[in-house]
Amino acid sequence: MSGQQYYPYKCTPTVYPAEPFEPAADAETLRKAMKGFGTDEKAIINVLCRRGIVQRLEIAETFKTNYGKDLISELKSELSGNLENVIVALMTPLPHFYAKELHDAVAGIGTDEEAIIEILCTLSNYGIRTISAFYEQCKYIHLYFLECSRVLCYTNIFAEYEALAGKDIEETIKKEFSGSVEKGMLAIVKCVKSKVGFFAERLYYSMKGIGTNDKTLIRIIVSRSEIDLGDIKQAFLEKFGKPLEDWISNSTGLILISTQEKAYITAMSPSITQSANKRSGR
Repeated sequence: MSGQQYYPYKCTPTVYPAEPFEPAADAETLRKAMKGFGTDEKAIINVLCRRGIVQRLEIAETFKTNYGKDLISELKSELSGNLENVIVALMTPLPHFYAKELHDAVAGIGTDEEAIIEILCTLSNYGIRTISAFYEQCKYIHLYFLECSRVLCYTNIFAEYEALAGKDIEETIKKEFSGSVEKGMLAIVKCVKSKVGFFAERLYYSMKGIGTNDKTLIRIIVSRSEIDLGDIKQAFLEKFGKPLEDWISNSTGLILISTQEKAYITAMSPSITQSANKRSGR
């Protein structure tokens, strides 16, 4: 499933399919990076962060065929921490990735309502229907799907409401609702006004203050890299006055080893060849 099916509007990704693409060569590079003593993490990042998801999956198939080993299992055994989380996320098709994120949001003690709201309130109807198939047995998540689908049908009334009432609909929502319902409806309104602005704000607050919400950071960068991360970066710069890459590199609340940092930056920075090919229509 392509990112465009989840968000079917013209937008600017940061990861494009590599051209030319040689899965056998990429598989060999990854094998060498993980063979013997030590792991060449930079080589892994340079391959997997500069390929589209379809190409990554083809590399995994080629790796299995040529070397008889499961690529994701090999990556998990060689990497650790957030770098492992980033790379494994990049190797996961969007429906499965979102399904896992939703599962994690409701598993264990407590519920990560912000993650649920972020995912469900920013997907297209197609995306919601696709991921819903993974959760037919989970009543709690299924109810969220139904509610978000229902509310999304009425998003076109927001502007008309503001014209008639003479005030922003967000003010009314804050006054009339509370808890997760308030958060969900505010997220929908923000997405209607500017989806990329909503994601920029989510990224900002994931890094602001003491500590970093790495799960949110990874989820947004990975899931939007082939959709509209380029637009999100621009919205971040306009809203917060500093490039997103600088926040990731320099934020005092962000604790990342250099290779993890490089994985984020690489996923946000398309190669010159990829960008040129995309612009030329090749």
